[in-house]
Amino acid sequence: MKRISLLLITCILILFSACQQRQPKSGEGDTIAIRYAHNLLMVEYANGIDVQIRNPWDTLKTLHRYWLSSDASMPPPMPDATRVKVPLQHAAVFSSVHCALIADLASSGQIAAVCDTEYILNSLVLKGLRENKIQDIGNSMSPNLEGIVEAGVDALMPSPFQNSGGYGPMESIGIPIIECADYMEVSPLARAEWMKFYGILFGKRDEAERLFTEVEKEYHAMKAIAAKATTKPRLMVEMAMSGTWYTPGGASTMGIMYQDAGADYLWSETTESGSLPLSIEAVMERATDADIWLLKYNQNTPMTYANLEAENPLYAHFRPFKTGNVYGCNTSITPYYEETPFHPERLLGNLIEIFHPELSFKGNNSYFCKMKGRKEIPISAD
Repeated sequence: MKRISLLLITCILILFSACQQRQPKSGEGDTIAIRYAHNLLMVEYANGIDVQIRNPWDTLKTLHRYWLSSDASMPPPMPDATRVKVPLQHAAVFSSVHCALIADLASSGQIAAVCDTEYILNSLVLKGLRENKIQDIGNSMSPNLEGIVEAGVDALMPSPFQNSGGYGPMESIGIPIIECADYMEVSPLARAEWMKFYGILFGKRDEAERLFTEVEKEYHAMKAIAAKATTKPRLMVEMAMSGTWYTPGGASTMGIMYQDAGADYLWSETTESGSLPLSIEAVMERATDADIWLLKYNQNTPMTYANLEAENPLYAHFRPFKTGNVYGCNTSITPYYEETPFHPERLLGNLIEIFHPELSFKGNNSYFCKMKGRKEIPISAD
């Protein structure tokens, strides 16, 4: 009888000890330093990391919570958390942006599947596709579930959208969904700082910390150089798409970067953190006398002034069109979308070089290049 009682007490003590391990008390964990990102919180415990992603569209709510641990046998200590075994070994990465970062962290071998391959420019990921080490699982909005299962994927990495209604059939196959909400941050360094989270996911925490420190240092150094300029060129960006001209709000990532680069961005006073849908007439009212025009396009040949005017004759009325100060970025051959979210310092350098030639500053990469085929003409010549 005593032996039975002793055995019972021992079992209770073991269960209590396990519960103590599973339920971190308040104050036990160490918060991982996040300086810029608003939608990411990570707290490290002895046996794992609690990651909370704030809902960008309802900041009083949590979009998703994860328990990252190398121990596959232990369930999440928080009942609302999704357990993710780290480091990931066979991830399905839905965006070329995250593919490029993972390759930057020397983890491209841990990518098992990708979506939207037509937008991928990273040489390491393309090599993996050619060698059938990485599987093409189709469109990111409706990926091939059979291909995901065949690839032996251990995590899915899509980007969430407001009012999307969830992830449909993907939610039923039992693979953790990592919601990559970094694009909803509202400053260049805030988005880039999410590399700390992705570094932990792929077992490259130290590498990601070092990389972000370099990015942060270079960004601030370049911003300080731009602040020395005595003039600010009036800046307009993008062009009309299907009758609507989407330009970044003043509180958006790009709106902030234009100002950090020393431009007088013509919509800097707006408070929107996303894009402003404008009519071409509204843009003309404010930007006809702009000094510089930046635009992105995707086509097989370089954009020309003739292309622009053929697309919409009203474009010819903008001052940068007349003076030959239109700068284009052909995203079909330039890794603008892949590189700049996690390397904003590269884009900032390119912008400073364009906005302030008087500073004799040389950017590291050229995303935007001056469009050819037009000599500067007097403004009065119409």
